[in-house]
Amino acid sequence: MSEIKSYAHIKNNQVLVNGEVVFQSDSSLALTEFLSEAYKALSVSYPKFHKMDAQCKLGFLCTEFALKGTNFLTENDLSKTAIVLSNAASSLETDRVHQHSIDDKSNYFPSPAVFVYTLPNITIGELAIKHKITGENAFFVSSQLDANLLVNYTQTLFQNGTEAAIIGWVEVDGDNFEGFIFLVQNTENINKNSIFKPLNETSVITIYNQNKWTH
Repeated sequence: MSEIKSYAHIKNNQVLVNGEVVFQSDSSLALTEFLSEAYKALSVSYPKFHKMDAQCKLGFLCTEFALKGTNFLTENDLSKTAIVLSNAASSLETDRVHQHSIDDKSNYFPSPAVFVYTLPNITIGELAIKHKITGENAFFVSSQLDANLLVNYTQTLFQNGTEAAIIGWVEVDGDNFEGFIFLVQNTENINKNSIFKPLNETSVITIYNQNKWTH
């Protein structure tokens, strides 16, 4: 059996952890400003954060909020911990920045620091590096959160030796952004009275919609 242990959901300039608002900022703040404020609220020190593109920052923050206060990383074998993410726009936001840098032939200067983020699975790479996770990973592109795909793929990983997983949706496309990360691990018995949920499509959709956005 596998169980959802914790989740974080970021949109509307707010951060929810397990359904409760833990951080919010002025709704008029631009994405980059909001991400910086959320990073400060976490009270973590990870200088590489400031070099990431917006999508990686969002994935990093959403994962850190989901992990905060848990023993997820210490009670699981990181070589058997997977990262499975998805979104609709792939790396389109950074692709636009890169394309702009090569459009002007008179001022042609594509930045390697930007180009490295023109693959969506770089978000997975940043998480893996930060937490020394060396298990399986995959990044799917779909028009919307596909709970069935994420659950079925992860269950297949569990059947083949994976013991825990960081799963979710990380999307930045212009002014639209949303992060939804949940932590899952295999367990012998699931307590029916537990606040945690078994990993299935219904549970994922339920926690995705279980929110208390204030604006």
